[in-house]
Amino acid sequence: LKPQSAFFERFGSRGIAVLEKSVEEARAAGALVVMDAKRGDIGSTMAAYAETFLRKDAPLFSDALTVSPYLGYGSLKPAVDLARENGAGLFVLALTSNPEGGEVQHAVRGDGRNVGATMLAHLAAENAGETPLGSFGAVVGATLGDLSSYDLDINGPLLAPGIGAQGATAADLAGVFGAAVRNVVPNVSRGVLRHGPDVVALRASAERFAQEIRAAVTAV
Repeated sequence: LKPQSAFFERFGSRGIAVLEKSVEEARAAGALVVMDAKRGDIGSTMAAYAETFLRKDAPLFSDALTVSPYLGYGSLKPAVDLARENGAGLFVLALTSNPEGGEVQHAVRGDGRNVGATMLAHLAAENAGETPLGSFGAVVGATLGDLSSYDLDINGPLLAPGIGAQGATAADLAGVFGAAVRNVVPNVSRGVLRHGPDVVALRASAERFAQEIRAAVTAV
């Protein structure tokens, strides 16, 4: 389950209560929860965000949290530390599926490496020596085309939004991610939700996407 927290937060305390219940029920059913909150800040504020979603006894405790590193990767340290402490993980925005992201993520640093590649390198360092994979993943859009110029072997998962409503398909995964496709966690949200609120239609859509993705990944 990957709830987008903003769609709950906009309803204030009532929305947060529904989000808490959704997280509780998902975890009780044995599902993993990736909280899509994209938090990013510094110091005590980042620590507070981390405690909201990564403290073991927090009502919104999640197995992983999406975070933004664009106040500097080091600003994420409170979340990295708390995730390690509680057996959780992070998905760090690296090469995102939205076209606006390129003006930051493709910017070239003084050392000749662009910002997105730098984030991938930080994550590879976090995951060094972990088996079978580390818990610190990257968000890398499935809409981005050939990424062979990037080292996606970060020894961690790659959360891949963009399938469905944003135009990518399961068949695109191998071409985008190459050998790293084995570590991809494809994300389909609006492509499934547009079939709601009918539960049968939602389930059928989710199963169809799952079959397409499974076939595309195992064929590599």
